Amino acid sequence: MKYSDAPQGKDLETFPNPGRKRDFTVRIDAPEFTCVCPKTGHPDFANLVLEYVPDKQCIELKAYKLYIHAWRNVGIFHEAVTNRIADDLIAALRPKWLRLTGAFHAHGGITTTVTVEHGKPLSGV
Repeated sequence: MKYSDAPQGKDLETFPNPGRKRDFTVRIDAPEFTCVCPKTGHPDFANLVLEYVPDKQCIELKAYKLYIHAWRNVGIFHEAVTNRIADDLIAALRPKWLRLTGAFHAHGGITTTVTVEHGKPLSGV
């Protein structure tokens, strides 16, 4: 698959934030993320760490898992996939703050970490 075949963010189901009276941080680890290197066709593996402070919506975990797994055969650079996933999450959640970190495993002796942030973090995040 090519980047044009990437999953659509519309599949990111949300639910109402049950704790709107206070700010809190949600952290979700996805240690089995995979996509494909667009140059070599080899699989790229990463641990995606999503952290966000919800406003009105929270991400539904099964929908997030299915969305993440849908990238498995998509040929895309690390920087592009991390930014695209962050954009889709921001559109679905409209969070007060969001950070998505993609820690990509070694490939040819090189690792890549891409971090995308949106909004203003809580103190100490």
